[in-house]
Amino acid sequence: MEPHLLGLLGLLLCGTRVLAGYPIWWSLALGQQYTSLGSQPLLCGSIPGLVPKQLRFCRNYIEIMPSVAEGVKLGIQECQHQFRGRRWNCTTIDDSLAIFGPVLDKATRESAFVHAIASAGVAFAVTRSCAEGTSTICGCDSHHKGPPGEGWKWGGCSEDADFGVLVSREFADARENRPDARSAMNKHNNEAGRTTILDHMHLKCKCHGLSGSCEVKTCWWAQPDFRAIGDFLKDKYDSASEMVVEKHRESRGWVETLRAKYALFKPPTERDLVYYENSPNFCEPNPETGSFGTRDRTCNVTSHGIDGCDLLCCGRGHNTRTEKRKEKCHCIFHWCCYVSCQECIRIYDVHTCK
Repeated sequence: MEPHLLGLLGLLLCGTRVLAGYPIWWSLALGQQYTSLGSQPLLCGSIPGLVPKQLRFCRNYIEIMPSVAEGVKLGIQECQHQFRGRRWNCTTIDDSLAIFGPVLDKATRESAFVHAIASAGVAFAVTRSCAEGTSTICGCDSHHKGPPGEGWKWGGCSEDADFGVLVSREFADARENRPDARSAMNKHNNEAGRTTILDHMHLKCKCHGLSGSCEVKTCWWAQPDFRAIGDFLKDKYDSASEMVVEKHRESRGWVETLRAKYALFKPPTERDLVYYENSPNFCEPNPETGSFGTRDRTCNVTSHGIDGCDLLCCGRGHNTRTEKRKEKCHCIFHWCCYVSCQECIRIYDVHTCK
């Protein structure tokens, strides 16, 4: 991610030095101290790596910065869920502001996904925080209601996703003003993540009446579960468009733009992810690429997919061990009202990559 988003959290949390050229604001997700941002008026000015626009934003909207941090954390957690069975599993490094290591230095599919999911996470968390009333500068959405439908009326608090998207765009994209290909790629993928939030907004309704009847139904605009956003962007990762870099001479100098590499394929839309450098295979540890390898990773011996032992272990084979686990069993419901269970020990086979 951008050095400003990640680095901010890491700096807040552990005071580690800022790594030049890395999206530092992502380090906002590294710990819990971001919850005290509002009580530290001088904090924004003490964060290395923020461009002037980000610094102004932080100072002017300090009360929503905890939501920005929470959004980055949410995005990283979703990345780790979506890639839990992949060779690269979105591993983070606790003692560094470059929380993904060198993986994001390259313009790969992985970098595209992380930019998209983190930018979506910021928009999502800020939107949710506003609807919950935790900030005085935002609240419920009253602009996109329109006439009610048949059998229901507007009620509750519609989530103002436009405001969340605006915050994400203003803060996360502030560094992406360079006339190079990487800035163009980052801005495109950031926007793809945010657009996914807007595309998945839906009506959520609640019935009111005696004995659960639906005499009156009130509805409001709501975001989906963030898991739905992660699932959608993971599909976009799998179908990401490979691009090539083109240079153009303009009045301000040389400008790099991106063009789809394969003219026969449908060009990417604003909702697609784009990249222009190939990913390493992540099979073996490599400090230069940030790969941790897949040795000792748990694999699925019955799967023929990427999480299966054949592919995840990169053909090296796997080891099998037995593992005892305590679990609740023979549970009985007692009237009224509690459940009692026994404790059983069950044996499982665990398969790990050689």
